Amino acid sequence: MKKLFIKTYGCQMNAYDSARMADLLAPLGYAGAETPEDADMVILNTCHIREKAAEKVYSELGRIRALKDDKSRAGGRMLVAVAGCTAQAEGEEILARAPVVDMVVGPQSYHRLPEMIARIARGAGERVEADFPALEKFDVLPQAVSDTGVSAFLTVQEGCDKFCTFCVVPYTRGPEHSRAPEQILAEARALAARGARELVLLGQNVNAYRGTDAHGKGWSFARLIAAIADIDEILRIRYTTSHPRDMDDDLIAAHGDIEKLMPFLHLPVQSGSDSVLAAMNRQHSADDYRRLITRIRAARPDIAFSSDFIVGFPGESDADFEATLQLVRDVRFAQCFSFKYSARPGTPATAAKKQIAENVKSARLDVLQKLLLSQQDDANRALIGTTQNILFEKTGRGPGQVVGRTPHLNPVHVEGPASLIGRVRPVMIEALTANSLKGRLV
Repeated sequence: MKKLFIKTYGCQMNAYDSARMADLLAPLGYAGAETPEDADMVILNTCHIREKAAEKVYSELGRIRALKDDKSRAGGRMLVAVAGCTAQAEGEEILARAPVVDMVVGPQSYHRLPEMIARIARGAGERVEADFPALEKFDVLPQAVSDTGVSAFLTVQEGCDKFCTFCVVPYTRGPEHSRAPEQILAEARALAARGARELVLLGQNVNAYRGTDAHGKGWSFARLIAAIADIDEILRIRYTTSHPRDMDDDLIAAHGDIEKLMPFLHLPVQSGSDSVLAAMNRQHSADDYRRLITRIRAARPDIAFSSDFIVGFPGESDADFEATLQLVRDVRFAQCFSFKYSARPGTPATAAKKQIAENVKSARLDVLQKLLLSQQDDANRALIGTTQNILFEKTGRGPGQVVGRTPHLNPVHVEGPASLIGRVRPVMIEALTANSLKGRLV
């Protein structure tokens, strides 16, 4: 057996893709390696959302070059591949900048990895695959065969047609493509058979899902969720990442009608300023977002929200930033991700005038994160003294400890047997720790 080490950067979709690549290469004799030192092949599955994410890859390649040289001196061979969005965006530049790399493969071309490995063995052929054959990819990639946890990822949609001016996804993942519902349901059942009790449905713009079945009938995202909910072994369903423009009436209603659909929604807004949202090409206003939140809460009153924010977008004024803070105060989020604007090559915002100074970005981010963290702390403290249904996922660090999550995604530590893993049990929440909650079985 040869050994394969995959290092995954960025989003949950990359984690899903890494698992599929491992499944794809297993028939070629590749078993998992715990470290790159032990590997015969190393794959870096990369992210290109922010500048530092891409630079981390080149730094890692420097370390891998030393390992590859050591392996060569010992009479062995190590293949090195760069996959993911950085591979799609930079292609041949990666080979020129990092000669240690043997092959570069974009997110829609993973199914071609066996062929690329064969080319390397022959010493001839193309070393970069960066097309957008999404349909072919999903037809060829194998169903999940690697071990799954209690919570498993399932990609239902890839790509994005929104073209936000700060985002590289339409250029690195291609246009929106929805998988056939039969294919998704077959994979969902396979994951359930392997122990998954929660499915997290993934897509760059997951609620833009519009699948077509074998009879030519269209499926909405709400219908797909309902069909997955009919799988008895699946106890919980979540999805990420969504776009406000694609929260249609059926999907909003599904949050109230489908018990297995968890009351937690990640709904990125990016800014609370209409002028900034227009410059970002988000195609919704701050009040559009507020009204949407109100409608979803009417359908599911106990729902909690998460979001993404970018501060320091080109042209953002003090008044624009204050509008973002006001939106946060109005909505009240359970948790959020917030970042300073990072220029990505090839995106329209990179060429925009009025770029914001780095110290201003940092100061604004600090103010925003303190507000968001206070709201997160309030949401967590509100759970103390309540009974929550916890889906247990794994053993804890301490002896006799198990860890699970509330319907709102909060991690909870409980004293209990490992036999609880994969089951939902009521837990009284007793305390808030630094990064989680502590409770006892009811």
